[in-house]
Amino acid sequence: MAAEQGKSVLRKKAEAGRPVADGVAMSPERAISSSLAKVAQDMLELPLQVTSIEESRRSLADLPETLEALSLLALIEGPSEALGLIALPPATLQALIEMQTMGRLGKAPSGPRKATRIDAAMAADFIDALLGAIESTLIEDDAISWAGGFRYASHLDDPRPLGLLLEDVTFRVWNVQFSLGEGAERSGGLLWAVPQKGRGAHLKRAPSEALAEGEGATHATLAAAFAPPWEDQIERAVMGTPAVLNAVLHRMTVSLSAVLEFKPGMELPLRADSLEQITLEAQGRRKLSYARLGQSRGYRALRLTGADPATLDRETPEDDLAVGASPFPEPDLPAASPAGLGQHTPADNGPSDDHGGLENLGDLDAPDALADLGGLAPLPESETATEDLPPLKIGSGF
Repeated sequence: MAAEQGKSVLRKKAEAGRPVADGVAMSPERAISSSLAKVAQDMLELPLQVTSIEESRRSLADLPETLEALSLLALIEGPSEALGLIALPPATLQALIEMQTMGRLGKAPSGPRKATRIDAAMAADFIDALLGAIESTLIEDDAISWAGGFRYASHLDDPRPLGLLLEDVTFRVWNVQFSLGEGAERSGGLLWAVPQKGRGAHLKRAPSEALAEGEGATHATLAAAFAPPWEDQIERAVMGTPAVLNAVLHRMTVSLSAVLEFKPGMELPLRADSLEQITLEAQGRRKLSYARLGQSRGYRALRLTGADPATLDRETPEDDLAVGASPFPEPDLPAASPAGLGQHTPADNGPSDDHGGLENLGDLDAPDALADLGGLAPLPESETATEDLPPLKIGSGF
């Protein structure tokens, strides 16, 4: 009995992933069912069998009522800035996490819990693969206008912001229920909501293009057939361009010898207001704003405080070369001693603070004191007149 049940499950899996025969239209229901089964098997090696699928229309106000409690709410973005939603209930999310971390389903499902940012990151690839599979399956159908072009964008911790983020339009809502595992020991579900009015009609491939592909079309022809409009391409290129901003706590200038003495654990002094006056700079030290350092959800964060543009644009030496006092001691270097001049001592620099050595010089102000200096007589008054002396020439060598 168990063997027959296993064969039945395998047969259903094979039929779900089997391509549709030529001439038979692929309905959205079959596209969603086959894509779910294929992605779950290819990515996670998880057998999945769709048990029920329903389509409905919901307004933005009614959409939160269709969500199961504690579901992972993944925002998806599509053509022309259209936004949709994929909700993974706790049972489905738990199965995805177990297959990615342990490679198998647990013996029994654990209790429901609130989805985290890590859960969203682990489910993002599965969501993108599912949306891509549905899009490729419906590429020749009119349903591609509302089903194609969507990919994972972000996630929400709470359904209340949906009314502010999504457009106030009618949504096409698909509610899918399925079984998981070889013996269908687990059950799960998925909710997929997109705007009813499609904006991806350009994704549809004409039959002539499909025929050209069968005859061996070039990569350029296929790329042109699937390429989004020029406006979407330039928007994605501009919005996807990276912009690097640097948060500068403080700048200081130290000598190269001090830099060579840097060691792990060494502390560098900062200004007292460094955490309150952080400068947000772009490339080339272009100052954009001031900010305060804080934290948000356990991560370091900046709160922009703004500043006068004239103040930010002003480039002053104090801004770029605010050196302050060096935090490192001056190196103890030996004094240079030119050859033939003897050792350099503090006495060579002039009188020191200790005036004891001047006591034996006598009273130099007294006229008679010069008569005792080795028989040298005072100069005549005529020779004591001051004259302009030639400029002093200082040599470079000794």
